[in-house]
Amino acid sequence: MPARRLVLPELLAMMVQDSERSTRMYRAVTRQIEVTVEPNFLPERSSVESRQYFWSYTIVITNSGAETVQLRTRHWIITDATGRKQEVRGEGVVGEQPVLAPGERFEYTSGVPLPTASGFMTGRYQMVSESGEKFEIDVPTFSLDSPDHKRVLN
Repeated sequence: MPARRLVLPELLAMMVQDSERSTRMYRAVTRQIEVTVEPNFLPERSSVESRQYFWSYTIVITNSGAETVQLRTRHWIITDATGRKQEVRGEGVVGEQPVLAPGERFEYTSGVPLPTASGFMTGRYQMVSESGEKFEIDVPTFSLDSPDHKRVLN
């Protein structure tokens, strides 16, 4: 059977598609707890004229460790394109303080508005183990980009 030959435009389209997919997923692992984030720009909730931009983000927390843990608090640092920072602290996530046994995962979706067409978020969750030990895990820094905004990497 002859090998399929990819034409340059097809190959480039595949590479761009793979690149876009991989740049939208972010991952951090702390103490065998994995946190992945997938941000999504919501044009239907955004308005360039009003300088209102809105993203949803889906977070999956997976406990790959040997001990049951509970998410207690969250701490977010949200930065817009002008460098303005906003800190958010609170109990749990989306009204819950999930308990994750070994091998379990918790998924939730939330949202964030910005006055600029891009920005980024980073954060930490405070966890507590079944033995009572408190510790923090990282949420990966993730980019918030609208499709019309050109991202500049330094």
